[in-house]
This record gives sequence, structure tokens and C-alpha cells, in this order.
Amino acid sequence: MSRSRHPVPPVPHALERPLQGLAAEYAPGAEIALHLHPFAQLLYASSGVMTVTTEHGTWVVPPERAVWVPARVRHSIRMTGRVSMRTIYLSDALGPLAGAACCVVQVSPLLRESLLRAIAFAQPYAEAGPEARLVAVIADEIRAAPTAPLHLPLPRDVRARRVADALRANPGDPRTLAEWARVAGASARTLERLFERETSLAFGGWRQQARLLRGLEQLASGEAVTSVALDLGYETPSAFIAMFRRALGTSPGRYFRAGRTGR
Repeated sequence: MSRSRHPVPPVPHALERPLQGLAAEYAPGAEIALHLHPFAQLLYASSGVMTVTTEHGTWVVPPERAVWVPARVRHSIRMTGRVSMRTIYLSDALGPLAGAACCVVQVSPLLRESLLRAIAFAQPYAEAGPEARLVAVIADEIRAAPTAPLHLPLPRDVRARRVADALRANPGDPRTLAEWARVAGASARTLERLFERETSLAFGGWRQQARLLRGLEQLASGEAVTSVALDLGYETPSAFIAMFRRALGTSPGRYFRAGRTGR
């Protein structure tokens, strides 16, 4: 996939109202370089998949999901497929919404339609008008939104990070824990302990999560389930589908069909 760098979308230094929206279109493979905002941000793609990366990990944002990025968190964004990005910036005046760390949240039909409407607000909107009431609804929906298991935490220890970076580049690499331990320059027991301590996942669970997130990106770009499964190291498509269903509660086909209900 070819990649193109895009400038960071223009963001004001101050918000005139508690919410300000932005709509942007990106071609497949587009990337927005590392940056931060003085406000919290909710990133939603009405089509396509976004991959948001910070120093602490990676979050994949497929249809019907959004990623919460707290204020002043440095992040980059990579697009898979043609992405219609709809993002809102939210001031501290709205109070606590989704926490102090990045997370992927489920987007309810009410939140989706409210976001799409809020993008079109004329700024500054009336403080006591219908726009302000809709902003209160959006804030309540964000607070109530359940999180989705679409995060790949990254270890800080250089030995574990060496292995993590290699597996992020090629999640289908079939090497065993013992073989990766030799790459890391540590014992297998030490490498396992490092992953558990620094990512809260056992090595095998971390690798499965890396495969799930890469699979989401590949499926979003139009690749067939069979080719994705084999590329990620699964012996059969059914093994990949079973893993996908355990993680996300449905099959890949149904997952992406449900996402196409957005606009």
C-alpha cells in the first residue's frame, strides 16, 4: 500500500464553545504525522479504518467504533481504505468523559448521528440553543460508551520492544517464544515476564492481539478472509474466524457489514 503524508488538520488554539467538529477525507494509505492537541478528541470514521499510535500503543478504529484521545497526547494516524474522518474536539468544560488514556469506544446509533450533526455546527453556536443541548447528549453518550478490545500495548523494555516491533511488522511470523527470546537476548521465561509486566498480556495473547488488529486493517482494505488468515500465520481460515469471533463477538463478514450502516 502506498502511503502519503498529510499535514496535521488545522486546530484552533482555543475553542469558542465546548465542542468543535471537523470533517476530512483521506485516500488509502494516508498518514497524519505525530502531533497533539490542547483538547480531548473523539475520532470517528464513517468509512474506512484508522490506526492511531502513541508511545504507549496502537489502537485500530474500524466502523462503528471511535478512538478517544485525551488532551496533549501525542499521536499519529494511518488510514486503511478510503477514510471519511469525522472528529470532534471537546473542552474541559464538559467534565470527565472517557478517561485519561486512549481507548476505542463503541459508537451507538445515537452517538453516531449526533456526531455527524455536530460536525456541521456553525461556530460559535448559541450557548442556550439546540446545539448546546445536543452537545450535552454527545457528552453523556461518550461517558456511557463501552470500550472495545482494539488496543495493542507496547512494552518499554528494549528486549521486549525489539520483539514487539518485529511482530508488529510481521504478525504472522511463526517463531516460538524460545526463538524470539534469542532475538531479544533474554531467556524465554524473562521475555514472557516482560510482556506480562509491561503489557498486561502473556506473549501468546499479545501476538494474537497483534494479528487481530492487522487482520482488521487488511480486511478493511478489501483482502479476502482466506488470504488474511494465511498471511497472519493461521493454518485455516476457520481458525482465524474463530479467533476473530472470540475477540469481537461476530464473524469478520458480519462485523464489516454492520459498519457499513454509518454515513
